Amino acid sequence: MKVGMISLGCPKNQVSAEQMLYLLREAGHEIETDPAEAEAIVINTCAFIEDAKQEAINTILEIAEFKREGALRLLIVTGCLSQLFGEQILSELPEVDAVVGVGSCEEIADILDRAQKGEKPVVIGDNSAPVSECPRMISTGPAWAYLLIAEGCDNRCSYCVIPRIRGRFRSRAPEKILEEAGKLASYGYREIILVAQDLTRYGKDIPGWDLARLLRELCKIEGVDWIRLHYLYPHELTDELIEVIADEPKVVKYLDIPIQHINDRILKLMNRRDTGDEIRALFRKLRGRIPGLVLRTSLISGLPGEGEAEFEELCEFLREAKIERAGVFPFSPEEGTPAAAMEHADAQTARARAEKIQELQAGVMDEWEASLAGKTVSAICDGYSAETGEALGRAYFDSPGIDGAVVFEGEVSPGDIVEVEIISAEDGVLKGKVI
Repeated sequence: MKVGMISLGCPKNQVSAEQMLYLLREAGHEIETDPAEAEAIVINTCAFIEDAKQEAINTILEIAEFKREGALRLLIVTGCLSQLFGEQILSELPEVDAVVGVGSCEEIADILDRAQKGEKPVVIGDNSAPVSECPRMISTGPAWAYLLIAEGCDNRCSYCVIPRIRGRFRSRAPEKILEEAGKLASYGYREIILVAQDLTRYGKDIPGWDLARLLRELCKIEGVDWIRLHYLYPHELTDELIEVIADEPKVVKYLDIPIQHINDRILKLMNRRDTGDEIRALFRKLRGRIPGLVLRTSLISGLPGEGEAEFEELCEFLREAKIERAGVFPFSPEEGTPAAAMEHADAQTARARAEKIQELQAGVMDEWEASLAGKTVSAICDGYSAETGEALGRAYFDSPGIDGAVVFEGEVSPGDIVEVEIISAEDGVLKGKVI
């Protein structure tokens, strides 16, 4: 069949989607990028918060229209929404022909075959099984690729459904990670982005290994020039790990450290293991030890325990810390989580607070970006604009699909990592000339 794939949500989902693409292609199916031409479409869903669930449902309904207007015969839903709701998806969305949980992606070709024969399979496997070592069909472009090093989460933050969806934390075997990184380098990927629900816990279940050691080994691989880290849990950022990040030139000096809040009481209610002062001290230590460091974080507005005073404390922290990159989400009370049963701000207040943080943070980021004019930064070329023909890429402090971009002046090819003098900066887009 001609099979299309739509992957929603995080990079971990993208890796699963790439594995399924590989398996479908190996089974003899043709990968189709135009949904109007696809005979089967797999939608790999996210369900982290209510907005993600709604996006998944809207996408399912939108794609289902191709059953009436296009060549589409089969619609398969995989990923986090499937893991949470299973059979319920079939009963409430009759347009769907098969449901596949996060632990069953390796069965996708067989499930598609069963759906072709008229079955409506629901396959929800063990979400705490060993991490899949299935090969992938890389879909991210010529310059960079994700590298999954662990799955699941044991942190049990009181607002989060990830442990329920993705299962317990388990690390991939280091030799498998290093082998895959070597293959990515041989294919020409200059930047690899390490992903997991919690990178900093890597190796806790493998004697003799931790993230610091893994990074040292990855840095020895020829052809890999940038190693980017998503995401680091603040409590597990040891002095040894900080030293490796500081001293290894290949480790990009951009750290994504979700903190969610800064108020001590809220952090405790959310079952986070840091205090506000510990977070402040960590950020000071990182900036002091790693020249040129750019920090990114994630925040949640309207969490249980957040009144006006706690919200103002968070705003004041952002004014002082001047974090270069930040995302904010209104609190989403997820069914079955402890936080959902706690008293919290209403949805309207949470969204209004999120907008205030976005406005505040936009000012911080604009000021920082303006300070880059005339400076030189390392940047990677991802390709060319289809509209203008200009070379496009990212500075070392821009993660793909999340942060900003660089428009290059001068000779540069996809995959090149070059020094760029910044000419101007506006709305997250830097313009610079290759030097």
